Amino acid sequence: MTTNSATKPLTIGTVCRTLRDEFDDVSISKIRFLEDQGLLTPRRSPGGYRQYGVEEVDRLRTILRLQRDEFLPLRVIREELATGIAAPDRPARRRATAGGDGARRYARDDLIAETAADGELVDELAEFGLIVPAASDRQYGDVDVEIVRLAMQLAPFGLGPRHLRQFHAAVTRASGMLEGVVSPALRSRNTDRREAGLDDLSALARISADLAERFLVREVLSAAGG
Repeated sequence: MTTNSATKPLTIGTVCRTLRDEFDDVSISKIRFLEDQGLLTPRRSPGGYRQYGVEEVDRLRTILRLQRDEFLPLRVIREELATGIAAPDRPARRRATAGGDGARRYARDDLIAETAADGELVDELAEFGLIVPAASDRQYGDVDVEIVRLAMQLAPFGLGPRHLRQFHAAVTRASGMLEGVVSPALRSRNTDRREAGLDDLSALARISADLAERFLVREVLSAAGG
């Protein structure tokens, strides 16, 4: 974006249209969600409308690239932006083969190379149904990559795929509640409504994860007599 400080501020709708050529999944609701998470702080007009300048648009572009190309969670993106590590023109550190729909796909060996995981761990996660290849091409996706990474973080605590299977079963039961909230939007033929449903699912997942953390801490401390 080659504008200067004197350029007229952009509305959120204009920003969305400007970035859509590079980011197919960008939407007004997604930009608002990033603002709710404290990642964006656009100015407001006297009438209360959002106004985006060149710096804010560049910041949004960086956030979207980090999500798409490096699969970073918002917490990490926030830290990188705060420390100045993230730059608008920084090349992506992690790449994978993209399918026709733009999603990354990983064969077993690619998944191992991407995560630097032990092949035995990956096979055990697959055996217990904790990572699941797509039926169409038998390859794994971005979520499976993150599950493998999290499983690697739990391994030093003596928690392996056998233990995670119990956790997965509990999450599967709880997911039915969230599905009832967002499924009407996700099944809609309206693109904006589907995108809003995905944003709602992300927000619900974040809140649910925070709630699960509180429950776990309370229960473990209670069991330990704390």
